[in-house]
Amino acid sequence: MASMHHHLIWTTYGTWLPGDERGWLRSGVPAVQPPDPATRAACHGLMREEMVLLDDRQIRVVTETIMAHCQIRGWILLAVAAKTNHIHVVVESDRDGNEVRDQLKAWCSRRLSDLAGLAASTRKSGRRRWFTEGAYVRQIEHDDYLREAVRYVEEQREVVDNGQ
Repeated sequence: MASMHHHLIWTTYGTWLPGDERGWLRSGVPAVQPPDPATRAACHGLMREEMVLLDDRQIRVVTETIMAHCQIRGWILLAVAAKTNHIHVVVESDRDGNEVRDQLKAWCSRRLSDLAGLAASTRKSGRRRWFTEGAYVRQIEHDDYLREAVRYVEEQREVVDNGQ
C-alpha cells in the first residue's frame, strides 16, 4: 500500500459525549450536531467509569508511546499534541487511518494502564477505558491541508508546553 497522510484526533473517556454543548458528531451524519442536553445526560448515565483527564505524566507517556510506535512501524510522525482531554496526530503511514488510530490508541491505553499499575491479569478490574470509541480520522490528500494540519497540531502542543 502506498504511503498516506492522516489527521487523527481522539478524546479521553467521557470528556466529549454525544449531545455536548460544544457540538458533537453523529455517526453517518456529515455535520456537527447542535447541543442536546437529553442525549448528553443519557450518554453520561451509560458511562461505566469516571471521566479521564490526563495529568502531565500521562500526557508524556501518551506522547512518547505515539513516537515510539510510529518509529517501530516505520511511520513518519509529522506532529503530535497530547492534551488533558484529547490527542492530535498527523502521521504518514502505509496503513488505513482507522488502523493507525486503533494501534495508537491501543498502545497508549496499554502504557497508561502500566503506569497506573494495572497488571495484565488485573486489567479487567482496573481502568480499561482511557479513550472514547472511534476518533476523527481524515486522509490528507492535499499539501495545503497537510501544512495546515501540522501547523494546527504544533500550535496545540505549544499551548501544552507553555502550561496553558
